[in-house]
Amino acid sequence: MSSQEQSEYSSEEQSRKVAEESRESTWENPSFLREIFLGKLDLKLIHPYPDPKGMDRPEFYEFYNQIKDFLIKKVDSDEIDRTGKVPKEVIAELAQLGAFGMKISKEYGGLGLSQAEYNQVMKLITSQDGSITALLSAHQSIGVPQPLKLFGNEEQKKKYLPRVAKGEVSAFALTEATVGSDPANLKTHIRESEDGSEYILNGEKLWTTNGTIADVIVVMARHEEDSAISALIVDADWDGVEVQHRCHFMGLNAIENGVITFKDVHIPKESLLGERGKGLKIALTTLNTGRLTLPASSVGAAKACLEISRRWANNRVQWGQPVGKHEAIAHKISDMAAQIFAMESVIDLATAMADKGYDIRLEAAIAKMYNTEAGWRIADDTMQIRGGRGYETADSLRERGEVGAPVERMMRDSRINTIFEGSSEIMRLFIAREAVDKHLEVAGSLIEKDKSIAEKMAALPKIGSFYASWYPSRWLGWGHWPNYDEFGKLNKHMRFVDRSTRKVAREVFHGMVVYQGKMQYKQGFLFRIVDIGAELFAMAATISRATKMAKEGNQDNVIEIADLFCRNARRRIEQHFQALWHNDDSKKYHIARDILENKYTWLEEGIVGVTPGDEDKSLAPQSMTME
Repeated sequence: MSSQEQSEYSSEEQSRKVAEESRESTWENPSFLREIFLGKLDLKLIHPYPDPKGMDRPEFYEFYNQIKDFLIKKVDSDEIDRTGKVPKEVIAELAQLGAFGMKISKEYGGLGLSQAEYNQVMKLITSQDGSITALLSAHQSIGVPQPLKLFGNEEQKKKYLPRVAKGEVSAFALTEATVGSDPANLKTHIRESEDGSEYILNGEKLWTTNGTIADVIVVMARHEEDSAISALIVDADWDGVEVQHRCHFMGLNAIENGVITFKDVHIPKESLLGERGKGLKIALTTLNTGRLTLPASSVGAAKACLEISRRWANNRVQWGQPVGKHEAIAHKISDMAAQIFAMESVIDLATAMADKGYDIRLEAAIAKMYNTEAGWRIADDTMQIRGGRGYETADSLRERGEVGAPVERMMRDSRINTIFEGSSEIMRLFIAREAVDKHLEVAGSLIEKDKSIAEKMAALPKIGSFYASWYPSRWLGWGHWPNYDEFGKLNKHMRFVDRSTRKVAREVFHGMVVYQGKMQYKQGFLFRIVDIGAELFAMAATISRATKMAKEGNQDNVIEIADLFCRNARRRIEQHFQALWHNDDSKKYHIARDILENKYTWLEEGIVGVTPGDEDKSLAPQSMTME
């Protein structure tokens, strides 16, 4: 191994160690998806499909309708996109309505909405304006209110929560130029003042959403003396806090995202949030629930896409009939509708689990990954259905007398969702780690490089005892007729979920046996396992929800749309299973290494290329996280 390879290996091992120490190591509350990856379909956790908490409250409906009326009458989303600013009067009225305190309890001046109520509002807002969603979500899903609610002491809550509930904007600062989802290289640091009464903060944060207008910020920083990472609450008007640059992006033109520097910022020790050295755990725990906003907002945007596509497909005539009657467009629209029903089933179920106090680290991560990716595909299909009018801006459409459907803006705004708060790739790595958690607990000593032969031999009795009963049980069971009759016409799909749940658990075990210590590097294998688990979760949620709606008589055609989704999902699952052991992963990896070693630069001939030297300005490793 070369010195460079040794350095890279050491850095990777350090990063893994930091991440491992920061994750929740126990499972004290129920998790439906953890059981799925262990081969058990625990239906009592999701069926009957749970009612959302608080959604029937008159107080909530009054607020919801106020927000809807405000969006319709006073928010010009195309102007916000055009100017790149949410008007101050819009922010002020949102604050007056209570939108900045939706998740803050009433005792601290907030509205005290449940997670389900909050998500419903965010669906509504995103159906019109992604930039306002980003403002409110960053403020209270990952900004000061959420970590303060979970980890703050009473004095901190009394000091900050009333302020942010009234409209003082909050932000969350973790990402740096070379630090995104990997926190091991965190450079922002703190040291104690000479008299020991304060921390002194220095560093720079990148991509801090709301950072350019924030009044208060949660900052992750490393202690100089021992490299422990802590979370601190920082007032933006303190000396030494400066906004260096407002970032501009492909979409979300009005997002207030920027580079913030901290130069000798004096922070009272009472501003330490939670325990010293627990900063990353605070960040990860905050994101567990905070991630529920993005999959909810993806549903709101997707529903708007469906409405636009439906209206256009009915009214646009080509070759003598509406385009919706052409099979190619009809297929897109039906798949879009089925996918939206599943997306909403996933996020509403995960949200209900959060309100019940379940451990939703897996459910939240899969909901975020699954819904944002599906939402992007739906935005893409909507543009394809609208054709040139999808690509044309809403302003241009109106200027020439047509309906200004903002498909172009919606597509730009939705693209970031698969990157925000942990990219899809990072989500899959996170989910995969949790999926194999039990196996690592039982048999991890066999694949750990630092374990001696004696230690590995000593672990064999425990390992043999567990797998002697567990593995055969993943083969036994009955996933065929006539089980699951309570699901009516959808029972065949639930039987498929049952069979596939046991199969995916077996494949996880087989992967551990085959790859052993190299399992963590087999991302192609792990990602397919995660995608299977995500589809099974979506199927189970969809079947349970559709069954409930049909029994309550809410919709006559709900079974039909759920059946279509399940048919599509089953094909995807079967493809993933097949590709677990029959794929081109190794070939692709080796070719990629050759490309990165400049052996395929001949493919780049005939282009203008980047300005000479520009490539040296890139910072590696590139972050895959934005707050």
